[in-house]
Amino acid sequence: MTIESERQISQDLDFAADLFKAADKMRGSLEPSEYKHVALGLIFLKYISEAFQAMYDQLKADDLANEEDHEEYLAENVFWVPEKARWAHIQKNARSDEIGKIIDDAMEAIETAPANETLKGVLPKNYARPTLDKTMLGELVDLFSNIKLHNSKDRARDLLGRVYEYFISGFAGAEGKRGGEFFTPRSVVRTLVEMLEPYEGRVYDPCCGSGGMFVQSEKFIEEHGGRPDNIAVYGQEINHTTWRLAKMNMAVHGIDADIQWNSAGSFHDDAHASLKADFIMANPPFNISDWGGERLAEDTRWQYGTPPKGNANFGWLQHIIHHLAPRGHAGVVLANGSMSSQTNDEGEIRKQLIEQDRVDCMVALPGQLFYSTQIPVCLWILSRNKSANGHRDRRGEVLFLDARKLGYMADRVRREFAEADIEKIAGTYRRWRAKPETLAAKGWEAYADEAGFCMSADLDLIRKYDHVLTPGRYVGAADIEDDGVSFEEKFEALNLTLGKQFEKSRALQENIEAQLQRIEQ
Repeated sequence: MTIESERQISQDLDFAADLFKAADKMRGSLEPSEYKHVALGLIFLKYISEAFQAMYDQLKADDLANEEDHEEYLAENVFWVPEKARWAHIQKNARSDEIGKIIDDAMEAIETAPANETLKGVLPKNYARPTLDKTMLGELVDLFSNIKLHNSKDRARDLLGRVYEYFISGFAGAEGKRGGEFFTPRSVVRTLVEMLEPYEGRVYDPCCGSGGMFVQSEKFIEEHGGRPDNIAVYGQEINHTTWRLAKMNMAVHGIDADIQWNSAGSFHDDAHASLKADFIMANPPFNISDWGGERLAEDTRWQYGTPPKGNANFGWLQHIIHHLAPRGHAGVVLANGSMSSQTNDEGEIRKQLIEQDRVDCMVALPGQLFYSTQIPVCLWILSRNKSANGHRDRRGEVLFLDARKLGYMADRVRREFAEADIEKIAGTYRRWRAKPETLAAKGWEAYADEAGFCMSADLDLIRKYDHVLTPGRYVGAADIEDDGVSFEEKFEALNLTLGKQFEKSRALQENIEAQLQRIEQ
């Protein structure tokens, strides 16, 4: 990424942050969980209207094109926007008492327009409800009207995409625990994407939330000079409201994705049953107990053991491995208990995963990364073939990374990774996997164990630890940096300090005893 690109991204994020603050002030007493659909729906409407208008103007200037031909827009992955749904019409009526109905009609017109089949049943259409303040709604339209778009369609998409993504993040933070149901923090997603490097192939998420894994995958490809159309995106989401957010998110980012919804979910009604993906990235619900495992006791996905009825963690891992292509890689976010639990056959399933060489890397993450929970979590990096895709043959080995000390506090309750933290994790993993000739070609240092952070362990060592995968057991403690002060000097200084503290303690005790004697008299 160039310095200019980094500067542009920074400016866009600053703009998005300011916009979110301004929009949040208008929320009043409306709950974040309700308000997010109001705001995100309008951002989506603004995006597709601007994208359509740019395409419309381009076609109109071309004597050989027909700006009224819906197929022209479909060919360019641009939605057809009827005249009454275009942003100019919405903005013109922002102060009307009927603005709610006007927006609802616009959403309905977009969904029913030719070539917009993928939006059927996706867009919010309850802006006219009596409980939604129309003055606030008009002010929100005016606010979003001030998003200054550039001549370039790609720049317009980038800016509105970042605004949409920032708003999803902002609402997740405002909703707290409930926000974690639809949003995986950018730090975690970026780390997974940088580790897996999904340049091309099929990308799948069986519990995709609002689609953040897919957005970051596309950004990764663009930042590394690839083509986003080299990946095919597949997802499934059990929550219908969250599925709608994901569909709009994909549209705003221009990602052609096959994201399915059903109320049964990936375990019980697998919408992509025959899919074998090259990359799978997932953040399943933590330690979910009511997943209906008793109805799946004989399922063919359980190649490494039947998951316990009271915890879906090892069900998710096996579902994901089942969907991996022969050379596929996966990254899964799970609660820390999955690394060491021995109850209900979880230890035996983990043992089989290790012995059959499906575990490539384990990453212990710090606490407070998530909106929904303060507990620390881990990343499971899984592989169907550890010697595939031009990488070093690491069969019989697992890389352990302890990243619990990385990151910084973005506010009082939430931690984030800096780019340097993500690179430390992903860069170490890439160097561990790289062949010597790759290291030389890219100018990378060869992988080496680092006390307190990383270690490459063979199966014999993992067996000694009873197949427990907690990185802290393997990486040990970090080397203490020599400060040049001898032990004798340190001991003398500590002894002197301790003596002074004893003196203060005796003086305090004498003072307390004297006060007590006065009280007794």
